[in-house]
Amino acid sequence: MSSAYDKLRRILILEKDQGYRDRAVIGGLARFLGYWQKEARREAQQYVPPIDVEEVLRSTNGYSMLSPQERRPIVEQLLHALSDGASEPAVQHAPPPPAPVAPSLQDAIQAPGEQPAPTDTEPPVVRKPTPKSVTRPVEHKAANSAASQPMAEEPRPVKRTRRLASDRQISLSDSVTALKGVSTVSEEKLARLGIATIRDLIYHFPRRYDDYGQLKTINRLALGDEVTVAGVIRETKTRRTRSGALVVSTVITDGTGAIEARWFGQPHLQARLKAGRELVVSGKVTDYLGRLYFDNPEWEPLQRLLLHTARLVPVYALTEGVKARWLRRLMRTTLDYWVPRIIDPMPPAILQEEGLLGLGAALEQIHFPDSHEMLTKARERLCFDEFLLLQLGILRHRKEWRGRDGKALPIPHEDVEAFISRLPFALTNAQRRAIDEILRDMEQPTPMSRLLQGDVGSGKTVVAVAAILAAVRNGLQAAVMAPTSILAEQHYHTISRLLEPWPEIGCELLVGSLSEGEKRELQEAVAAGEVQVVVGTHALIQERVEFDRLGLVVVDEQHRFGVSQRGSLRAKGSEFQPHLLAMSATPIPRTLALTIYGDLDLSVLDEMPPNRQRALTAIRDRHSRERIYSFIEGQVQQGRQAFIICPLVEESDKIDSKAAISEYQRLQADIFPNLRLGLLHGRMSPQEKEQVMADFKARQFDILVSTAVVEVGIDIPNATVMLIEGAESFGLAQLHQFRGRVGRGEHKSYCILLSDNPNDQVLERLEIMEQTSDGFVLAEKDLELRGPGDFFGVRQHGLPELKVASLSDTAILTRARAQALRLFEQDPDLALPEHELLATSVQRFWITEELA
Repeated sequence: MSSAYDKLRRILILEKDQGYRDRAVIGGLARFLGYWQKEARREAQQYVPPIDVEEVLRSTNGYSMLSPQERRPIVEQLLHALSDGASEPAVQHAPPPPAPVAPSLQDAIQAPGEQPAPTDTEPPVVRKPTPKSVTRPVEHKAANSAASQPMAEEPRPVKRTRRLASDRQISLSDSVTALKGVSTVSEEKLARLGIATIRDLIYHFPRRYDDYGQLKTINRLALGDEVTVAGVIRETKTRRTRSGALVVSTVITDGTGAIEARWFGQPHLQARLKAGRELVVSGKVTDYLGRLYFDNPEWEPLQRLLLHTARLVPVYALTEGVKARWLRRLMRTTLDYWVPRIIDPMPPAILQEEGLLGLGAALEQIHFPDSHEMLTKARERLCFDEFLLLQLGILRHRKEWRGRDGKALPIPHEDVEAFISRLPFALTNAQRRAIDEILRDMEQPTPMSRLLQGDVGSGKTVVAVAAILAAVRNGLQAAVMAPTSILAEQHYHTISRLLEPWPEIGCELLVGSLSEGEKRELQEAVAAGEVQVVVGTHALIQERVEFDRLGLVVVDEQHRFGVSQRGSLRAKGSEFQPHLLAMSATPIPRTLALTIYGDLDLSVLDEMPPNRQRALTAIRDRHSRERIYSFIEGQVQQGRQAFIICPLVEESDKIDSKAAISEYQRLQADIFPNLRLGLLHGRMSPQEKEQVMADFKARQFDILVSTAVVEVGIDIPNATVMLIEGAESFGLAQLHQFRGRVGRGEHKSYCILLSDNPNDQVLERLEIMEQTSDGFVLAEKDLELRGPGDFFGVRQHGLPELKVASLSDTAILTRARAQALRLFEQDPDLALPEHELLATSVQRFWITEELA
């Protein structure tokens, strides 16, 4: 057996011996397979494996989310397959007839659908055979149509600089070294861009485009034009500047005039740009002493197909050793070979109904668009693909979760009503509605999976405690996980206070700062069922933490945790899957919530408690700074505290904004020499940041100077002033989160938005903060004005990366979601023959995230 599969067998044996607890390797089986698959694919070129890599990945998909009982048959089946077969050296077989690769929306490319006529020429990007190369046999399954025969697997070539066998089946999973002109040295450079395979290359999309489509005659050029000129080279000279720099100068004529083009530090151009040669140059027209010329323009010989000039020119992300022109040529030849071989997995009915480009045309036009209109159409198609795959994956996760065994809990209504009646305030209608929705979920045998979304101060914790009480009164335990120790401690004190009428309910705090002895004692009590409610941080998901009967998991600021971390806490349930309640204080528009949390049911707290203080918000410019400082000092003299937020950690030559470190030093030395100032920024360690916040809460600082890292959810009732420097640098949702740090006590609070360079557009946006305190309204405006990036990222919510789509593309998102729901209703497992390729697409799109 090959070493990779032997490692897998030994890990699986250890997993079995440990009771299928997903602890055989650090980080779990999914993390191990992420590294293992690369080694296994390499060895598959020399040995016939006992089981395909893709089959291993498919069978272990979602392993960390399963119970030990559900994991057992998976491990046993894999061990059986590994013991039945041993990897044998590959033998030379006659090449199979060309057959299409089973594509996904990111891998929907096949070899020619029909047997090509005999030819002595190779495809433009595929290398010729080496005498010693061997090819593994490829099994074929029945075609879905007469035109396609999807392959069962995609063999990966050995990485070498020699040319690969032209009779070998080439797939998008092959290394980029299968492309002509890509050596192992180039492979290493491309890897820094995240390009390892041909698929990676094709899906390495331009980050922007230079529009050189405007062709002008030389006599019509004007200073500042970004244009293209075609003409004949009159002469080319090389000279040195006074500083010693080498300059190649070419004079181009087109019958209407002449213009000079200059290139610095490229002496090789002297030999290439010969007199009489037809040339196309594109760039910006500049001048020197009133004389127009091109400075370092793009250029290429006049030919039928232009890549670098006279068009919308793609501009790719680059790295050291990868030049723009080389990458464009590589992309062009790669697309020339693969695009005609595309099979589109999108059902034809959806393509027609949505008016979308075919996949091949979309890939062609996203890289080398014929026009702005075609670029828009290409982006629409690829954006639609990503949203559709995203939604289908989310719906699949929802179906899988609902298919697991939970525990139906009889709701102790008397206890819940007693809890509500003892509160020193009346619940809002939204809080009562959310409690009812959560308790109804917990009464079902399907494990609850619900998101409680509410603005800062809307009362999410009280709602969560009602669910905790219902679980504990059924003889179960509840776990509450927060992202930081200080937030966990805050929750612990709040929950303990609210549960005081039930002294028999034990509530404890488990955080990293406890001594080893204290941790061990608490862990033993939790495992014995002596503690009913455990509040903690990541420490809750450590291996040593075992629960007796975990019935409810509450995750606060849940976007701060990865999918695997939430899954690890869920997996602490032994006999059944615990109910899950996730909480978020970041208001998200409903369209996006359905996308990001489509596998969760949604409860929204859209009302604020009547006693909640609202911070007075005001916009000011730099002329008001001295008065603002005096106001802050006056608040401190009354015993209050203040935040001062800066956009940067340190000063930057490129960005004209306040920096926290230098501002802290200036304020302490020159403005508030008699006050106590603290400093908080993202370059501090987590322990340092938590200590600063704890000290501020304990009133050891009067003013905290901070960057945007100031914690969401931190309760500092004594803080009454929030001064935000460079307010135009932040999105509305983020400004709203800052504002939520004040107004949490009995004293009147203030939020001051300070902008040194306010223009009409900035003022119009900031004035929305003065007009409303509704986080959901602000989130909608933020999405409309700036896109979603200001208040959350896709990856931080545990979703696959989107290469083309942005969550602000709500119109396309809505269309894709509607089609996904329709498809899921018709064929939830995408098992119909016409959906087979689409199912492969979904699997490939999500597999990276599920193995992360």
